[in-house]
Amino acid sequence: MSKQGNLSIHSENIFPIIKKWLYSDHDIFTRELISNGCDAILKFKKLCDIGEATDTVSEPFKVTVTLNKTNKTLTFSDNGIGMTEEEIEKYITQIAFSGAEDFLAQYKDKMDQDQIIGHFGLGFYSAFMVAEQVVIDTLSYKETKAIKWTCDGGTTYELSEGTRTTRGTSITLFITEESNTFLNFYDLREAIEKYCSFMPVPIYVIDEEKEAEDAAAKAKKIEEAKAKGEELSDEELAPVVPTPINDSQPLYVKNPNDCTDEEYKTFYRDTFHDFNEPLFWIHLNMDYPFRLKGILYFPKLSHELETVEGRIKLYNNQVFVAENIKEVIPEFLLLLKGLIDCPDLPLNVSRSLLQNDGFVKKIADYITKKVADKLIALSKKENDSYKKFWDDIAPFIKYGCLKESKFFDKMKDYLLFKTTDEDYVTLSEYLERVKDTGANTVFYVSDKAAQSQYIKLFKENGLCAVYLEHSIDAPFISHLEYQNKDVKFMRIDSDLSAALKGAEADKSYEEKLSGLFKTILHKDKLKVTVENLKSQDVASMLLISEESRRMQEMMKMYNMQGMNMPLPEDEVTLVLNQNHPLIDTLAHKDLDESTTELLCAQLYDLAQLANHSLSTEDMHHFLERSNKLLGMIL
Repeated sequence: MSKQGNLSIHSENIFPIIKKWLYSDHDIFTRELISNGCDAILKFKKLCDIGEATDTVSEPFKVTVTLNKTNKTLTFSDNGIGMTEEEIEKYITQIAFSGAEDFLAQYKDKMDQDQIIGHFGLGFYSAFMVAEQVVIDTLSYKETKAIKWTCDGGTTYELSEGTRTTRGTSITLFITEESNTFLNFYDLREAIEKYCSFMPVPIYVIDEEKEAEDAAAKAKKIEEAKAKGEELSDEELAPVVPTPINDSQPLYVKNPNDCTDEEYKTFYRDTFHDFNEPLFWIHLNMDYPFRLKGILYFPKLSHELETVEGRIKLYNNQVFVAENIKEVIPEFLLLLKGLIDCPDLPLNVSRSLLQNDGFVKKIADYITKKVADKLIALSKKENDSYKKFWDDIAPFIKYGCLKESKFFDKMKDYLLFKTTDEDYVTLSEYLERVKDTGANTVFYVSDKAAQSQYIKLFKENGLCAVYLEHSIDAPFISHLEYQNKDVKFMRIDSDLSAALKGAEADKSYEEKLSGLFKTILHKDKLKVTVENLKSQDVASMLLISEESRRMQEMMKMYNMQGMNMPLPEDEVTLVLNQNHPLIDTLAHKDLDESTTELLCAQLYDLAQLANHSLSTEDMHHFLERSNKLLGMIL
């Protein structure tokens, strides 16, 4: 029996793009062909369940991928439903006709849609991206004779009698020279594991020649043992049983109540090859208004968001689609690691991109809500754990608040701030703690080491500030101020709290010392004030205007993006403490000009050192001056 025909192209001019441009990643043909095999098995199982077919073979259902390097072939074989000649004409020769969709339409009242993987008829033709010839050998459960379909990648095919003797389909690919990387067993297995790790049918990958060599070696060993009269163990005599490369029942498809903490941790290690334990996780399990399952893990984040590379794997009916698809997964969740499986995703022909669909936004909103709900529940029911995790998850939560308004609305009352008292408070709790100062001001620390003098002053006077030391905190502060119009964030070195001051300072000090410092330091624009600080340990300190510093930081950020904008100078105020003996001496004693200059310059540099590092030149002068002052003491 032999028959020739022409391929029927349903989509205009679609065939020319199939071979090279149907998919961006050529290894995706493994996913498409294995998905088809799984489809065929699931269809047959469903027909058996509803009494329209009988499994007379009763062998385990499986998809097998066999590599033969000598013949340069890959064979994808399943023991599913098989195809008749009519079905080959319909589903294979008419490009873009989906067999899965046709099957669903026929049995829609008798089965669940999520049992069938495929939605598009182009998947099979991905084989031609790597093969110069493709042969299908198939035997339908309805027939006794097999059918063979052969095509060399042109627009013609040949149908003839096949050689297959058991129900199912074998698709053999004759690999092109430029695609021979897929004839490397480990490269092939890696590609299959990438896409098919959780497919619902066991998948085996076989190196035919190596298996034959191993079997021959084992048979030889047994013969040699018999010749010597040696006895071999049952294990040595037993044939090698291959193991599937996939987990057909991954943890995320199970009911959360049936999963243990250890199973979640093991699944995390195996899936992401990360041996650092996740902080906690969220198991997603939803059936209405759309179907969605998955697990999101919260790893310990690094200090800088730019170095964080989370991985959210997106699946459709246990078939891998892509990683980190922002249409489905809100951007801030990409800091996490996890898997999301949604059979209802409106995928386009390549399954790797999403069609523009309002439904996708609903999925993203649902995932955002579930994450917020988990965090809120953790805060309410396990508050100690929530506080323990806070430093690690804070960058993620703050990023989410900046990116997603709905997430911020849910989380705003559960945002924590670590204080200089080493405890954790919400914004309202902090404002309640400092209400006696009479202002809705949140003092914060951006660098614990550089601002240690200011922290010490705060602690000595019963005040506390909050630590905001992450790169995300600068935009996060501005966001909180926008959302809370009556609250102002000020860095601890930007202003003096009223609680740090005693009685009003003597203005005569300022009248004398302001001009003196400006003249000696050659800084006409320097603002000099005198305050009566409660502490006698601090003689001088710098205050940096919050507004001007934020503006400068913003300009630096723009310049990093190539805008080359001039940087404004920081508005700096030198605060002198009239309650310190050195300041009192400068104000009321007649010192010689040299000593006065030394003291004024030294007090300014000490104030700078308590705020930031000195330039190389300033450090040189500071050390030289320090030695002179030590000599004067001697």
